[in-house]
Amino acid sequence: MSREVCLVTGVGPGTGRALVERFAQTYDVAMLARNTERLNEIEQATVNTKAYTCDVSETEQLKATLQQVRTELGAPSIVIHNAVGGAFGDFLSIDPDVLNRNFQINTMALLHLAQAAAPQMIEQGHGAILCTGNTSAYRGVENFAGFAPTKAAQRILCESMARHLGPKGVHVAFIAIDAVIDVPWTRKRFADKPDDFFCHPRDIADECYHVAHQARSAWTFNVLIRPFGENWSIA
Repeated sequence: MSREVCLVTGVGPGTGRALVERFAQTYDVAMLARNTERLNEIEQATVNTKAYTCDVSETEQLKATLQQVRTELGAPSIVIHNAVGGAFGDFLSIDPDVLNRNFQINTMALLHLAQAAAPQMIEQGHGAILCTGNTSAYRGVENFAGFAPTKAAQRILCESMARHLGPKGVHVAFIAIDAVIDVPWTRKRFADKPDDFFCHPRDIADECYHVAHQARSAWTFNVLIRPFGENWSIA
C-alpha cells in the first residue's frame, strides 16, 4: 500500500526540517523552500522526502509546484504551511511593499495551498491543513507592523477554513509558537540563556504530528506551544 503524502512549506534548518523528519517516518514528504542547496541536503539525509524549490509568494510558481507534487508523489493528505515572511518596524517606517510580500507568503500562499489540496481531501473524507504561527497573530505589537497584520489574517483565514472543512472531515489547525525556537542564530543572540529557555524544533514537530492525527471527537483549532519557563505573551 502506497504511503500518503505530506507537504511542508518553509523547510529551513529549524522547525521546517524537524517537521519533515517527523512526518517522513510515516509519509512521503514534499519539501518546499527557496534554498535549493538546503533542500537537496535534507533530501539526501532523510528518506521518503523530495525537494521542490519554490517561492510561495510567487503565485504561478507555487501553483506549478503543487501540480508537480501531485504528478510525482500524489495529492497531499496533510499540508503544513510553515513558510513565513517577517519584518520589524512601526507603521510609519515599514516599506508597504514588504508588508505586501509578507501577506503573500503568510496569507495568500495559505489560500492557494488550501484551494489546491482541500478538494481531494474532501473527496477522500479526511486530511489535515496545519499552519504554524506565533503570538503576533493575536496582538499588534508596535514594531511588528510589517508582520503581525499578515499573521492575524492568516489565523482568521485558518478559522474560516476550519469552519468550512471540519464538517467535511478535514481538520484545520493554527499552531502558535510562543517561544524562542532553538536554531543557531537564536542561540547566538541569547547566548546567556539556559537550554530550557528555547523551544526545540523536534518537540514542535511532535506536537504538529499529534494535532494532525487527533481523533475527530477531540479536534483542536487554536494550539499554543510554549516552553515551561516562558512568560505568557498571550492568554
